[in-house]
This record gives sequence, C-alpha cells and structure tokens, in this order.
Amino acid sequence: MAEDTKNNENTPETEENKPVPAGPVASWLSENGFAGVALEPDNLGVEVIKLEPEVLIPIATALYAYGFNYLQCQGGYDAGPGKELVSFYHLVKVGDDITQPEEVRLKVFLPRDNPKLPSVYWIWKAADWQERETYDMYGIEYEGHPNLKRLLMPEDWKGWPMRKDYISPDFYEIQDAY
Repeated sequence: MAEDTKNNENTPETEENKPVPAGPVASWLSENGFAGVALEPDNLGVEVIKLEPEVLIPIATALYAYGFNYLQCQGGYDAGPGKELVSFYHLVKVGDDITQPEEVRLKVFLPRDNPKLPSVYWIWKAADWQERETYDMYGIEYEGHPNLKRLLMPEDWKGWPMRKDYISPDFYEIQDAY
C-alpha cells in the first residue's frame, strides 16, 4: 500500500494522462478512423473524449451524422494559471422515439498564448452565442464564427475576465445606461 502511494506521488494522475477504457462513442470513432482519447466519465457517468483542435470539425461532423443532433452546451474553462484553456461540448442524440437520450462530452485543450479553434456554428447553430460567451470570458478564438465579438463585456474591454490569471483593472469607466 505504501508503495502505491509513493508511485502516485511521483506521477500524479491528471485528466490528460489517466488511462480510461474507451466508451461506445470513442470506440465508434476509433473504428471509423477518427482520433480521440477517452477521459474519465463526468459526474453523471457520461463519456468524455479529448480531441486535438485540428480534428474537432471532422469528428463533430461525424458525430452529427451519427445522430448527435443537439448541442446541449458549449463552454470553456481555465485549467489554472499557466495551464491550458479548455473548450467543451455536450452533445445529445435527440429524437421523437428516444426515451433515454445518448450523450457524449468533447474537450479540446488549447495553449493559453494562442487559443484558436474552428467554430462548430456551421454544424450546430446553438453554438452561436455560446462560442461568443466563451470568447468573451476566456479569449478562445473560434475561427469561422460569423459574428465573433464580445457578448457580455464592453467591446473595448481589455483581457479575459474568467481566466484564473486575470488581473482586474483598478478603474472602471461608468457608462450611461439607455
């Protein structure tokens, strides 16, 4: 037991290096020639797949064709100061005769200094404001988005307020409300 604890201290398990058996969606992707890494399922037991930015659009298109026709949620988070930013996607198979919808989560890890990713707006129109909000709060640029601009903050706002290394400005300009 003490030996196991010692090994765990030397190589801490993180989301990126924890070996996880592939779930049904990751297996289907692999069988069809798509690259993705299975991560630990989320707190609801939903399958999570890590993708590289360059394969997001081909895999998202394949999953749409496979029946994941609803983008339930798109968002982002900061893994910590100096660490990667993450863009995530919650996909669901929705249909008239489905009693228990199938779900999958996709995560794309991006470098802090140049977080760029293709937009999934052209696959799921629901990504429109969700990608804008993620851009506004974390600075992840969704290339090909038809209207990528600030959504919650003023257009002249400096920085990305939800990043964990964000430093709040000392002065806020008071603006007239209409």
